[in-house]
Amino acid sequence: MTMKNIASQAVRSWPAKALGAAVLALAAATPAFAWEPSKPVEFVIPAGTGGGADQMGRLLQGIVIKYKLMKEPLIVVNKSGGAGAEGFLAVKEAKGDPHKIIISLSNLFTTPMATGVPFNWKDMTPVAMLALDQFVLWTNVDAPYKTAGEYIAATKAAGPNKFKMAGTGSKQEDQIITVALEKATGTKFIYVPFKGGGEVAVQLVGGHVHSTVNNPIEAVAQWRAGKLRALCVFDDERMPFKAKVTDTQSWNDVPTCKEAGVPTKYTMLRGIFMPAGVTPEQLKFYTDLLTKVAATPEWKEYMEKGAFNPTFMTGKPFADWLTTAETTHRTLMSDAGFLASNK
Repeated sequence: MTMKNIASQAVRSWPAKALGAAVLALAAATPAFAWEPSKPVEFVIPAGTGGGADQMGRLLQGIVIKYKLMKEPLIVVNKSGGAGAEGFLAVKEAKGDPHKIIISLSNLFTTPMATGVPFNWKDMTPVAMLALDQFVLWTNVDAPYKTAGEYIAATKAAGPNKFKMAGTGSKQEDQIITVALEKATGTKFIYVPFKGGGEVAVQLVGGHVHSTVNNPIEAVAQWRAGKLRALCVFDDERMPFKAKVTDTQSWNDVPTCKEAGVPTKYTMLRGIFMPAGVTPEQLKFYTDLLTKVAATPEWKEYMEKGAFNPTFMTGKPFADWLTTAETTHRTLMSDAGFLASNK
């Protein structure tokens, strides 16, 4: 599977103190906006508390407060029902309301496709891509496979449905990546869903499954402890972070799956949207706000800690990326029989 790379604006690696000073200076020097919120802004998280979207949303809220980037408060509200459908529909129904924003993952695509809920990303106004979440192919360190190529060769030699791939949930990102991997390599796994990434990592450490496609942050503790092996990252480029995580490896030492002879790519969206029907001035306020957030040392530290792809994107490049990503998800989910229309 491939995704078209769209030109992006990357946050540069400045020293933390310089970044903080720059953000404060930028906030002070920026002229008054033609529009800014006149009442508290509801920040919808279409997921439960404690998960990745909730953590990122609350960090963003904290940065806005710390640097006084808004006069009105940003109020986090979790709406997790229906795999995020509750949150998306709340924003869809708030057409023209500039006092409501939402953070989204790739469930922006998968939830309506899998359930038939009447929602599409075009029912909202794209504001900014904050980052792309990485996925890594993991195996137990005691397994004989030292590379992704060796692991895929072993699955082929064993025959279909002999190797177990653990993931978080059904018909969502982890299973979609598994389907993409099967399609690209001619393999066939038994997909075993669990409730969360932590449980997935524990199952792999215990030898109950053969592999996982966990996010870096979900398996880093077991990797650092020498229990898991990171075979490849599902992206076009290696992760940029070169500080050692294990005794011998950094995230940057993990090859891309393409490098490892497994041509599969999947990154998960972390983006911000507004309701449809807002004005250009209202959109500009939030675009500028998020640009300042992405320049802070707190945000940069979070990107490295979670081993994110720190791509920041707005405007037409972001809309083009969304269009391409929607097509990719529809193809993958159709091939796997996950579309509601396939039922």
